[in-house]
Amino acid sequence: MTQSPSDVARNVLTTESAALTRLADELPGCFDAVVALLLAVKGRVIVSGMGKSGHVAAKIAATFASTGTPAQMVHPGEASHGDLGMITPADAVILISNSGETRELADMIAHCARFAVPLVAVTKRAGSTLGTAADHVLTLPDAAEACAIGMAPTTSTTMAMALGDALAVAMMQTRGFGRENFAAFHPGGTLGAQLLRVAAVMHRGAELPIVTEDTPMSEVLLTMSQKGFGVAALVEGETLKGIITDGDLRRNMAGLMDRTAGQVATRGPLTTTPDTLLVEALGVMNQKKRTVLLVTEGDRLTGLIHIHDALRAGVA
Repeated sequence: MTQSPSDVARNVLTTESAALTRLADELPGCFDAVVALLLAVKGRVIVSGMGKSGHVAAKIAATFASTGTPAQMVHPGEASHGDLGMITPADAVILISNSGETRELADMIAHCARFAVPLVAVTKRAGSTLGTAADHVLTLPDAAEACAIGMAPTTSTTMAMALGDALAVAMMQTRGFGRENFAAFHPGGTLGAQLLRVAAVMHRGAELPIVTEDTPMSEVLLTMSQKGFGVAALVEGETLKGIITDGDLRRNMAGLMDRTAGQVATRGPLTTTPDTLLVEALGVMNQKKRTVLLVTEGDRLTGLIHIHDALRAGVA
């Protein structure tokens, strides 16, 4: 009886999920040694494979690079025509081949042997040409491919990619790669925006609308207008004492021009710090219905952020 597309999909996902569970249960005994080897590399981790394994290699190299391990994918065909020069004794090489007999990898295997470049194999057959030549073999379980004819790379590529993720995450944790490091490698797009700190977008120095206790309100209004944030920060030296907002102006409308900044300001204003995640600062502004937050370090005024600064940075 012909299966429906949904039934086929469920079978594929069940087959690949079972293979990943088996890979976790049968994690190669040399895994820790491979992590130590890759962490000690002075150059780059070169990842390669042919066909679908090459696409997996490119993804693994990209994941390594974005998580603090310098890496690149070298195509085995290009390697045989000059790109072997990209691989140096300071590097380590990971070659991916389900069978371990991929002919196109022969020149890379020989290059690693000639120049004593550490070689890690990801293969189903530890006794293959690749497995025999490697310093470490990350052996994949002999699990069936998920396609109906059992030939299209499906389960095997899924396991190889997952094993690459496992290596990358293990190295991240071992070297203490944290949010700040991650942000440095992901400055663009929504992901980068979520990792931005207030310090990256805050206004500083001459941009700040600063007044003192004795500043006449006529000058306060001029400062608020010129700086364009709709507020003025009341300071004594560098110490933040208060804030003047549109609400303060409305509450003191009667006789406003006869007063000073200190007589109008609201004391103990809502603030944030330079190290606060911008997305968290935006959350505070939304919750408290504010468009501006003053930025302090201790009691010292160091900056100001407007809600538009967060929106322009891509935090929404």
